[in-house]
Amino acid sequence: MRAVALHADVLVATSAVLQVNCVIVRGPVEDEGETFVIDSPVLPDELETLPALLAQAHFPEPSGLLATHGDWDHLLGRLAFPGVALGCAESTAQRLQATPGEAQRELRSFDEELMIERPRPLALGSLQALPVPGCCELGERELELHQADGHTRDGMAVMIPWAGVLVAGDYLSAVEIPTLNAGDRIYPYLATLERLRALLGRCGHVVPGHGPPLDRARALAVLEEDVLYLNELGARGSRAALPAGRSSRQQQLLHAENVRALAH
Repeated sequence: MRAVALHADVLVATSAVLQVNCVIVRGPVEDEGETFVIDSPVLPDELETLPALLAQAHFPEPSGLLATHGDWDHLLGRLAFPGVALGCAESTAQRLQATPGEAQRELRSFDEELMIERPRPLALGSLQALPVPGCCELGERELELHQADGHTRDGMAVMIPWAGVLVAGDYLSAVEIPTLNAGDRIYPYLATLERLRALLGRCGHVVPGHGPPLDRARALAVLEEDVLYLNELGARGSRAALPAGRSSRQQQLLHAENVRALAH
């Protein structure tokens, strides 16, 4: 796991698999401060080292966990902090309640394929459903919660305004093309990109769900590439050109899944 600081109050820990990003944000208060952990790394040893990472950075133990959306690889924070409540958008809470056990089954399948053993199963506990758009208090500060659907039918992006950091969920990735896990969702995806575009002017850094953190200029370039790809996907289907630098065999497989999703 690789960890970098984007701001005195923001750390990003990137998993060695899937390049999943976990964002740790500290909100200043009079005494020790308060910390939230947004999304999660994947591997058991990475999750085990999260408390030590916070301690080394002099961040207090987390008082809350947040998940940008309901895909299993963003829900593992409670394996690191089992006693801490998990917050998510109301749409994500509804998704998880409508499909009980789905995240656990997908995690189990992933672990079996890679022969990963975990010390305990994933238990999400009681979810705290958060209104989106809205705000979430963190000490004396507030995190902004913005609607982010299209990749899935649920989700939120989290803006850390005092740090100029946008946690984008599974959007604006420089290593992965847009994927329509929700099926025929090109227009909601494009609408989310426009919401994110409006936030980029206030950002110094963007943290996608997968891949390296981006500065504002690179994030805007990725956004434009994604808009072009999605428009071509809707117009040309399988003949749509993949974004530059994102045309590996794995991305071609994801593109094929997008085409199949639109055909149903």
